[in-house]
Amino acid sequence: MMDDDALIAAARAAAEGSYSPYSKFRVGAVAVGSGGEIFTGANVENAAYPASSCAEATAINTAVSHGVRKIDTVAVACVDAEGAEGAYPCGRCRQIMAEFGVERVLVSAGEDSEVREHTLDELLPHRFTL
Repeated sequence: MMDDDALIAAARAAAEGSYSPYSKFRVGAVAVGSGGEIFTGANVENAAYPASSCAEATAINTAVSHGVRKIDTVAVACVDAEGAEGAYPCGRCRQIMAEFGVERVLVSAGEDSEVREHTLDELLPHRFTL
């Protein structure tokens, strides 16, 4: 499996494929399946904002479409967020992470920013599960 720095680098690379003409907030994500498989995604905006897709959701949905049902880690990076708190997953993405058992979430705001590690319990306590 890739180390945390390599996962963040892959998320930054994925952000280069972002389609974000409205927010200019390019985000990339990497989902790591329980078998070590790597899936990437980038945010894709739409003029009708609810139709947009976050990078985390794109990466997780790609993993799921390849048969993965357990995701250990999601790494998220924004390449345009120098000085920001990072590209933290939205509530919808956090709930998607809960659906597939994500245990760790890595977040980075820019090229030289520190990588913050969180559990999903920290980011989404009392989440809805079946």
